[in-house]
Amino acid sequence: MDTTVLIVDDSKLARIVMGKAIAALQPGWTRIEASHADEAVAVVDAQPVDLAIVDFNMPGRDGLTLVEQLRARFPTMPLALATANVQDEIIARTRAANATFIAKPVTEEGIRGFISGAALRLRSAAR
Repeated sequence: MDTTVLIVDDSKLARIVMGKAIAALQPGWTRIEASHADEAVAVVDAQPVDLAIVDFNMPGRDGLTLVEQLRARFPTMPLALATANVQDEIIARTRAANATFIAKPVTEEGIRGFISGAALRLRSAAR
């Protein structure tokens, strides 16, 4: 099964770092990028996406709003919000959207749990 992960972050450097961490954990996964929420919506409208990691602070719609919109459209998609803005309210809203909170800076170790859990859920759903 080919797995596609969407990385949404307005920082090119952050997308590169996140992409490298994902590649280290799941080298066979296809990684696609978007630099803001509207671009991310265009991507999911154009092609299948299996999971997404979304930055919180972006121009236009914030990442948490995007995560909530993606959750409404894709109830079982593994979603994560990545941010250095570690506030109880943001963590609570992330969990309320049934998404994983990932603290920035993103590291391989920091996303390992989300990636392994997503891989397990996707394999189970494919059966």
